[in-house]
Amino acid sequence: MKVLLHVCCGPCASYPVPSLLDMGHSLYALFYNPNIHPFTEYEKRREGFYELARNYNLPVIGEEDYDPTPYLQAIAFREPQRCKMCYQLRLERAAQVARKGKFDAFTTSLLVSPYQKHELIKEVGMNCGEKYGIPFLYYDWRPYYPETVKRSKELGLYRQPYCGCLYSEWERYRRKGKKERQKS
Repeated sequence: MKVLLHVCCGPCASYPVPSLLDMGHSLYALFYNPNIHPFTEYEKRREGFYELARNYNLPVIGEEDYDPTPYLQAIAFREPQRCKMCYQLRLERAAQVARKGKFDAFTTSLLVSPYQKHELIKEVGMNCGEKYGIPFLYYDWRPYYPETVKRSKELGLYRQPYCGCLYSEWERYRRKGKKERQKS
């Protein structure tokens, strides 16, 4: 099958890429992540993705320039639903690209992380697949998350400390600040 893999980052894709290739799929990758903030973080993640793609001779579909505008517009005044809006934005783009490119199916490396909202990703992926007439390949790759950590370290890929969005970064620093204040 000709499969499009939406890639959130190199480390998370380090299990799905070889797994899908081992299944015999003709695999292509799409890096579309307008949620990532700031630009320097986006660059680090994109470079990690390209490093992984080079390691597996993985064809990349459409290089996306950094533009957080679609994400910011999607979540404006919808902050409580920001994760759903973020998944929707990225997986809808993947489904559109898959349909236009005459792919047999699409999936996402987001399904690897135990820190993401797995059932919501599955729901959004299935809905996007139905909307665009392209099957969403669902895999529960969470049990292989430790393997992605190992592989990404072996490949020297940048490992990020938050999901990528401004809110996630803020929450990370807020928690860190609370812990430091509690120590004092």
